[in-house]
Amino acid sequence: MPLIWAAISGHGFGHAAQVVPVLNALGRLVPNLRVLLRTTVPASFFTDRLTIPWETSAVQQDIGCIQNGPMTIDVEATWHQYHQFHSTWNDRLHTEIGAMRAAAPDLVLADTPYLALAAGKAATIPTIALVSLTWDLVLSDYQAPPSIDGRTIIQSIRQAYGTADLALRMTPAPTMTIFKKLIDIGPIAEPAPSARGQLTEFLKLAPGERTVLIGFGGIPLDSLPFDRLESLTGYRFLFDGSVPPASKRLASITSLPFSFKTLMASVDILTTKPGYGTMIEAVALRTPLVYIRRYNFADEQSLVDYLHQYGRGVELSMSDFSQGQWLSALNKVLDLPPTVAPPPLTGASQAATELATFL
Repeated sequence: MPLIWAAISGHGFGHAAQVVPVLNALGRLVPNLRVLLRTTVPASFFTDRLTIPWETSAVQQDIGCIQNGPMTIDVEATWHQYHQFHSTWNDRLHTEIGAMRAAAPDLVLADTPYLALAAGKAATIPTIALVSLTWDLVLSDYQAPPSIDGRTIIQSIRQAYGTADLALRMTPAPTMTIFKKLIDIGPIAEPAPSARGQLTEFLKLAPGERTVLIGFGGIPLDSLPFDRLESLTGYRFLFDGSVPPASKRLASITSLPFSFKTLMASVDILTTKPGYGTMIEAVALRTPLVYIRRYNFADEQSLVDYLHQYGRGVELSMSDFSQGQWLSALNKVLDLPPTVAPPPLTGASQAATELATFL
């Protein structure tokens, strides 16, 4: 019974959402496949998503970024966490090596914890990185405090990534030069079927009324300009968070009998930040997207470029987002003409084919 050791970044749910379709596709190729999920992503995320036998081991794999909500990176806190993580690097590495040797996996898959790649190499287990970004690229945009040697930390991260036997870079992604062998694969996403009719009926939408889903990945958004949104006639807003109890134009998605993925396939517009899974699914579904940029995250530009090439997207400034000045962007994105067909969602099957050669 082949065993995969899947190390997954716990920075939001995006990395887990990339790994699941790959493991499901691999399970269709390799009989009796099992996976050990080495991650702090809650086990509940994988329930009803992962179709092969799995178990979790909740051990921190990397830092990602420290955030104040989904839109703001706390740069100083991020660097301090990386400094602490790397000051205990040898202990962490030996812990992972020992755990890997005890589990005896046939393959280490990392999206994208570099610690797992270094440990797998030391344990003489084949290692593959599944990447839409790497943490050295993310950190390169942030100035380290004077007390922290950021350059040495980034060099250590790159050295660990460089131990991977293979990197599978999904579409779209920024340029990466740290891997000794890199294969480009297609986009990875598993959109849900539409339930537009059921949603329309459940919300009792008026003729011509549009639905807007507001979600920012696995990191909660604290608040919205509820009063301003309440005044935007012609739109109903579905928020991944709590809403004022007396609201008539806003609903929390927890009050709806639909998953977030089903809502993505069923609404008229999605409002979000540029994140891999959300962007790729929205483009594949042909769902118009109003996005708010951070301008300091490594994969953001490649995602925005992909959206404008294959989807329909309008940028909303952070100021307009916070002040509820949404109407112009919402109307504009609905009026955009269709674009060329996006690339097929072949990344998961391509990755599975490559992984199967190691099993």
